[in-house]
Amino acid sequence: MRRATPEPSKHSPSPCIPVEIDSSCINRNALRVISKLHDAGYEAYLVGGGVRDLLLGHSPKDFDIATNAHPEEVRKLFDNSRIIGRRFRIVHVYGSKGLVEVATFRAAGRAHVNQKGRIIADNTYGSIDEDAFRRDFTANALYYDPDEARLLDLVGGLQDLDARMLRVIGEPDLRFREDPARMLRAVRLSVKLDFQVEKQAEESIYRLGHLLSEVHPARLFDEIVKLFYTGFAVRTFDALREFGLFQHLFPMTEKELCGRSGETFSALVYTALQRTDERIRTGKHVTPSFLYAVFLWGPLRALVRQLELDGLSHKVAHAAAVENTVISQMRFTSIPKRLQHPMREIWDLQFRFYRKYGNSAFRLYRHPRFRAAYDFLCLRAAAGEPVDRLCEWWTTFQEADLPTKRKMTNARRGRPRKSQRGSAKRTYH
Repeated sequence: MRRATPEPSKHSPSPCIPVEIDSSCINRNALRVISKLHDAGYEAYLVGGGVRDLLLGHSPKDFDIATNAHPEEVRKLFDNSRIIGRRFRIVHVYGSKGLVEVATFRAAGRAHVNQKGRIIADNTYGSIDEDAFRRDFTANALYYDPDEARLLDLVGGLQDLDARMLRVIGEPDLRFREDPARMLRAVRLSVKLDFQVEKQAEESIYRLGHLLSEVHPARLFDEIVKLFYTGFAVRTFDALREFGLFQHLFPMTEKELCGRSGETFSALVYTALQRTDERIRTGKHVTPSFLYAVFLWGPLRALVRQLELDGLSHKVAHAAAVENTVISQMRFTSIPKRLQHPMREIWDLQFRFYRKYGNSAFRLYRHPRFRAAYDFLCLRAAAGEPVDRLCEWWTTFQEADLPTKRKMTNARRGRPRKSQRGSAKRTYH
């Protein structure tokens, strides 16, 4: 079945507007691709977030190009390119300054959708006017020709930029049913740009959040990375919960945030998100495995407690809880294997921190995941978990010289292992 064409904007935009944008802010590869398409007789424009960010005075990370040239025609023009995608075919053109995505104008209202309204194929080509009306938000439907220094605004995007309003093109219910991930994009852009989501779209998000369960978990993982690693993790988390979307991404986490240990767990999450924002602002490395370890710590801890009450030893309960927590979460958002191993190690090392004496401390200190696990331990302490003394001990141990380290680890040699196991067990209570 085919979807009807979205209704035109209620605005009356000026379709062609001369603007001054410093070309030095535009990726050289993108400028080269546009010029070559023009020389070959095709229309070609910068479009989407790159144009939006340039007009807002931001530095774009990505530069997408829209053209009336079909993918095969673009591929013939650029040797260093390849066609990707099936549902939505685009061309990646590679250059010394990175890749540029080139997409052919799509025909609005002629995407193939399933019975639930989900887009399953969108490779019917049309004009630039049609292409504008099939994009998600007016702020993302501005076309810029750097050769002519002119902007095409067919949906009132410039007016919405000035008003700092995030407006859906067409009927919000319809557009979110076509692609439920657009609801996450609305949250991400509203937070990043400090825009207000239009009221009708807000109401649709509250009403249709459950449709995220129909999005492939691998795609939702990609969306989560975009949501939490742009420097606005705290505000994004609050917005996701406000719109009722977080519960569809991390239902076990949401349950624990509202449970009896919710205050401490919430403090852990917020502290981790704050430090994620700080690390991104200072250019430090961040990894989704750490944030997933934080989000799933509450559910993991709750399951360990339950399994221990059922009679399992702490070691067995922990191993079973880790496996169950990971598998359960992957029903909602996938966790790539490259991230699962470090996440599991961060968790496993939490109770190994109690083994401070003899060679155990030195072995743990040399563990490749020690630093991430130590940071996690001190986050727990900052959130109010009773591990502050443990964090202080390992902080002192790292800063000490070798003789002091040996003295610290020999201080209580011979302490019964049973007591150490008891201490490890208490890390979950």
